[in-house]
Order: sequence, then C-alpha cells, then structure tokens
Amino acid sequence: AVVSTQTSGSSGINAEYGGGAAAILGGFKAAVECGFKENLHAVLCVAENSVGPRATVPDDVHTLYSGKTVEINNTDAEGRLVLGDGVAFAGKDLQADIVLDMATLTGAQGITTGTSHGAVLTNNAQWESSAVAAGLTSGDMVYPIVYAPELHFSEFKSAVADMKNSVASRTNAQCSCAGLFIGSHLFKDWFTPSPISWIHVDMAYPVHVGERATGWGPAFLLTLFGGFSKSPLLSTLGPVIPSDQASKRPKHDD
Repeated sequence: AVVSTQTSGSSGINAEYGGGAAAILGGFKAAVECGFKENLHAVLCVAENSVGPRATVPDDVHTLYSGKTVEINNTDAEGRLVLGDGVAFAGKDLQADIVLDMATLTGAQGITTGTSHGAVLTNNAQWESSAVAAGLTSGDMVYPIVYAPELHFSEFKSAVADMKNSVASRTNAQCSCAGLFIGSHLFKDWFTPSPISWIHVDMAYPVHVGERATGWGPAFLLTLFGGFSKSPLLSTLGPVIPSDQASKRPKHDD
C-alpha cells in the first residue's frame, strides 16, 4: 500500500497547526471568565497525525459520527474528518442551536481572502453580516465566501460512499467546498430546513506570520457573541444577535 504524505516543505510543527483549536479554547476561557448568559460548549477536534498500522490510506471508507460514509481520496485533507465529527457531536449530543467551527483548514483560504482576513461561510445571512462586523470591531477580520452547496457539494461525489473527503476540481470554490464538507455532517442534507445556525471560519493564514502565531481568533469570538456576554463592554461591542436562528438563505438556483 502507498501512504500519501505531505512534502518536506509543508511538514513539521509550526504556529499554523492547531490554530483553530487554540482560538476556540482561548475564546471559551475568556467568555466564561467574562460571564456568559447561555449554555456554551467548546469541542476541541484534535488528533495525532502520524503513520501507523491504523493510519488512514487512500481508498479507505470511513463512517463518521454523523453516520455518513467518506471515501478517502486525499490523506492530507484529514483535519476535516475530525471537524465533521465535532460538529455532528455538537448537533446531536449537545443540541446546540448555533454551531461555529474554526480551523486552519485550507491553503485556499489565503488565495480566497488573503493573509489578514479569515474566510466565513454560513447558512445564515444575518450571522454572516454579524461576523463581518465583529471582525472589523475586534481587528480579527473575516470576509464572506460563497455559500452555494447546491452548486458545490457535488465536488465530493463518490461511487462507493456518501462523499469523498477532497474535491474533484481545485478550481471550483475550494475554500467554500472544504467548509461544506464539515457542514454536511451537521445537517441531514442541504435541502431540508434546519433550526441550526452554522458558522464556519477558515483562518489558516491570519493565524500566523512566518513561524510565529498571531493570536487571531479569541477577540473575534468574544465580539461576535458579545450580545450573550454579561460583560458591559462586550455586550456593547457585539453586533446585533440575529433574532431568528432558522436557516432561510435562498439557494443560488432558486
């Protein structure tokens, strides 16, 4: 069997890897210390990435926590597998009505929104606007990317599973597609209305400068959910919280 690995130029440990989990943990700690009015959970989707007898290899078919099956066509697209389990756990076990996942997910993020702005993908247009506002206020800026699962999720089509774990074409909204893979394990499908508001943040480039971490993320999270905080400062800085959590974004082919 052939195990697909990263090239030497992208191997090793640096500030990029684990930046999403670090931001979630830092934001969670600060939110709790400031006082939070609602139930708040932090799910850290972490795993050791190493070669061994149980390592994932190309053509494996995994059943994720959502119950959906995934054909492995790219072993370097591994982080989204544990993230898919994380959002599924948040929806099924924690009964969350707002699920935000944050990760240094793709190199395509830098091409899509640059080195200063994270990419935000969401099924709720109000939360999209709130995320942009929170980014401008906090300095941890984000910019929306295309949300069109009815046009893009077919990139993961598989003949032997519910989906593959990587896209067929790297020229078709790759950053959006990677986020959609995660979201597909939160929702039954893309066409059944859901009461869950889902916010995906890809921050692969803002999280580091060279080999040093920037600390990007916690300030954004505290500001975005400031309306739920007991802190007078955060509740003032936070954008308006959407009153309706239902997913009502029109489809691009309507």
